[in-house]
Amino acid sequence: MITDQQVVLLRQKIMEGKTQKAAAASAAMSERSARDWQLGELPSDRKKARRRWRSRPDPFADVWESDVVPLLRTDPDGDLSATTILEWLDERHPDRFGGSQLRTLQRRMRDYRALHGPDKEVYFQQDHPPGREAQLDFTHCSELGVTIGGQPFRHMLFHLVLSHSGWSYAEVCFGETFAALVKGLQGALWDLGGAPRVVRTDNLSAATHDLKNSRGRAINARYEAVLAHYGVEHTRTNPRSSNENGVVEQGHRRLKNRVLQALILRGSRDFESEREYVEFIRRIVDRRNRLARSKLKRERRHLLPLPPAPVPEYVNYSCRVRRWSTIRVANRTYSVPSRLIGMEVNVRLYADRIEVYYKDHLVESMERIHGGGEAQIDYRHIIASLVRKPGAFARYRFREQMFPTHTFRRTYDALCEWKGERADVEYVRILHLAATTMESEVDRVLRRLLESGLSFDYAMVRQLSAPDPPPVPDLKRVGVVDLSVYDRLLVGGVR
Repeated sequence: MITDQQVVLLRQKIMEGKTQKAAAASAAMSERSARDWQLGELPSDRKKARRRWRSRPDPFADVWESDVVPLLRTDPDGDLSATTILEWLDERHPDRFGGSQLRTLQRRMRDYRALHGPDKEVYFQQDHPPGREAQLDFTHCSELGVTIGGQPFRHMLFHLVLSHSGWSYAEVCFGETFAALVKGLQGALWDLGGAPRVVRTDNLSAATHDLKNSRGRAINARYEAVLAHYGVEHTRTNPRSSNENGVVEQGHRRLKNRVLQALILRGSRDFESEREYVEFIRRIVDRRNRLARSKLKRERRHLLPLPPAPVPEYVNYSCRVRRWSTIRVANRTYSVPSRLIGMEVNVRLYADRIEVYYKDHLVESMERIHGGGEAQIDYRHIIASLVRKPGAFARYRFREQMFPTHTFRRTYDALCEWKGERADVEYVRILHLAATTMESEVDRVLRRLLESGLSFDYAMVRQLSAPDPPPVPDLKRVGVVDLSVYDRLLVGGVR
């Protein structure tokens, strides 16, 4: 679009004696546009005046004051929609109003409320001094459609944004847990190399707790201790007031849009591993942070220095291993080796895993349960007892977790069809075989047998996946070799 300034510059250059082509280049327009604007009015003078008269009769002229205005007066919050009023008018005045008049009614209602309607909520622009505040929150990312190895990857992002410079930090996580909060916060601060004076959140359950006999929330002691370690203060938004955390809320929208654009350019939303996806997110965030490096350089001078070391990124639990060879941690059930039954163990709950210690010795490490999962049972922990009590398998509470792969599930279904009640015994023995040899090899054999369509049992699976080694001859029974025969051969005594 040609502006007045361009036209004035064009004419000035022509008056100075430049050619039309050179003058057009100086005014940043094409030579053809220069011919059109060399003489005559400026662009602003050619704009038509805004029309302020109606081009057709007002269809609501005779019902506006009598029917519509009384309805608008009874709606102080402005919730009544034009669609509802149009339907109401159609009932009172059949065959007079239709959908083609909706836009006209919407304009009239907009103008009426601008003159006589209720006051609207005002949002106040804020100044963010450098080094003062960071805002953090979690955001769901299921709408990105990311998959790992073809499987949906349900995850969240921890996101921290400096209010002044816009520098941000993001980390993949699986829930709004305290461990994820501490891991993300410390990752951001140590990546930044300093700490702001204030960290602002909404009413995160990981950072706050309900106050008894009140409607409010307060920061919990664990989170307060982490902030005190860095000398940082905490503020939080009012309930249902996301605009008070607007820096990070807008940051969520922009970050996920950048991730979506990068996924489209990548040509695929599937990743080989979680690690590859984490690196993908980190590159996007780093690329965005490079745009804020000038402001960040100024803001870093106002950040608080970091302490000598971070706080542990786990929560300690102490629990006794129950007779079911399980422990309860953060309202979730995990299996542990049966040799620990009755023992007191120490559990470190991280954002993505748990570690089980007995007398300061690490005895088990496993992924943490996320989402709606209730239990995580490793069949290797209990199979030695189960193979001695196969009848317990039929109604075992966590029986569905006794199928390590889909092939094992199909095998059990096939055994039920072939063996009836004997299927539990056969399957438990196959599972014990997988635990004591190699699960991948047993899975391969089962898959091959299922594809053949022939019935099979534990003995056949064992023979194919872990055959007995060939017998080793007993060398003690071998007699003394008579070497005189060989001597006669050498002197030609044997024919």
